[in-house]
Amino acid sequence: QVQLVESGGGLVQAGGSLRLSCASSGAIFARSILGWFRQAPGKQRDLVAIITSTGGTTYAEAVKGRFTISRDNAKRMVYLQMNSLKPEDRAVYYCRQWGPGDSWGQGTQVTVSS
Repeated sequence: QVQLVESGGGLVQAGGSLRLSCASSGAIFARSILGWFRQAPGKQRDLVAIITSTGGTTYAEAVKGRFTISRDNAKRMVYLQMNSLKPEDRAVYYCRQWGPGDSWGQGTQVTVSS
């Protein structure tokens, strides 16, 4: 089973930046699809960004132009660079890996003060 561990969350002022990291134990990481999701209090967990094994990316409309997902296959890491943060970006952010199976990290809290 793949283990995913997120880091990099914290408290930041509106307009600031954070970089989330997710470390994977998966042996076939390079062939996996990776994603970041987020869940705000009282809301469902939503897709933030996805990156395919060939580097193709997809973003939620709410974060386009502000967030960037990237991956380092050699280090088995996926990142989410978050710029121009807004209070509505406040949520627990989760890393997800498809292949093998479907694995989630434990989440990292991001809080944006206005």
